[in-house]
Amino acid sequence: MPQDPAERRAVVTGPPRRTRRAPGHYRPRTEIDEQTTLGHTYVRSLMRSQLRAGLAAFAVLVLLVGPLPLVFAAAPEARRLTWTVLGFGLYAPLVLLARWYVRRAERNERDFVRLVEDR
Repeated sequence: MPQDPAERRAVVTGPPRRTRRAPGHYRPRTEIDEQTTLGHTYVRSLMRSQLRAGLAAFAVLVLLVGPLPLVFAAAPEARRLTWTVLGFGLYAPLVLLARWYVRRAERNERDFVRLVEDR
């Protein structure tokens, strides 16, 4: 049975019927990729949180290491004490501080990814 040339198939296009989000919903990742003001705000919030963690770690480091020259100058005859404090007394707090900083930075990045990926 030959088809009538007047009866052509029509192609229907449109938005998908089942969408998870309401129309007009934006994704933070799109905002960042397109470098909009909102995307810039998201990235700045990550940078601020990373800067806060870095400044906190630096402040603790200054408080740990800063007074040591004064302590060593006050007791110049205690050479063994100097090397003991530098070798053993300072190593453990520095390792703990570094571990805290890395965990904090990773948590900041994880929170940012969770925000951007919209999970």
